[in-house]
Amino acid sequence: MTYIAPVLGVLAGLVGIADTIPYVRDTVRGLTRPHRGTWLIWSVLAIVACLSQRADGASWSLITAGVQAILTSVIVLLSIRHGEGGLRPTEAIMIALAGAGVIGWIVADEPIIATACVVAADLLGAAMMVPKTYRDPGSETLATFAFASLGGALAAGAVGALDPSLLLYPIYYCLVNGAIAVLIHHRRGVLGSLEPLSAPRSFRHPRRWVKSAVRGSGPRTRIGSGSDDPVGAVPSVAAQRVGVVAGEEQGGELVP
Repeated sequence: MTYIAPVLGVLAGLVGIADTIPYVRDTVRGLTRPHRGTWLIWSVLAIVACLSQRADGASWSLITAGVQAILTSVIVLLSIRHGEGGLRPTEAIMIALAGAGVIGWIVADEPIIATACVVAADLLGAAMMVPKTYRDPGSETLATFAFASLGGALAAGAVGALDPSLLLYPIYYCLVNGAIAVLIHHRRGVLGSLEPLSAPRSFRHPRRWVKSAVRGSGPRTRIGSGSDDPVGAVPSVAAQRVGVVAGEEQGGELVP
């Protein structure tokens, strides 16, 4: 059974690489906007966690920590151009508190205390991105956090012993990433259910509709056509209102 820990450690490392690839891709494409403060904290703490676990005698479970240390640093560099946040006073305070966690790791004699400092600081980094994620869940990559949670579970299994100092970080990593993934999924569902209640896209550009009515294009009960008409047939009352607006713009004479 001793082969299970190495296998889980390798799988955790592979998942750690795989979960970051879509995040980097979406960031470069402009679909994902990483929070600069969050990823700065995470990159520093990933390095600290790796060193802390190494000092405590971890072996195969170090694969995940090492992979995360490298890849989070890459995202920090990308966030300078493609990210947001990290400059507000409140965020600066949270970054400073996270820095205190790093200092706690340096001065702590007990590995579990050092790892606890890392977890506390890492949690502050996660908290920094929660408002942005809640407001705009589309600015984050769901798959990254879902797979990161899986990677944490595999890393916990790779420890191979009931050692709290070694299990603390991978278990925390599994839970916090799982919570973020649930938040993203939930908020996307909530906002998606509200979209049908909002005005159609073309209603937000009334002049486009007026020009279409003035030209008399399309049936009288339809405004626009093809890809410019996201809702298809429009009630005749709405079409008459558009005609009234068009008539007013032409000096009060209604357009037939």
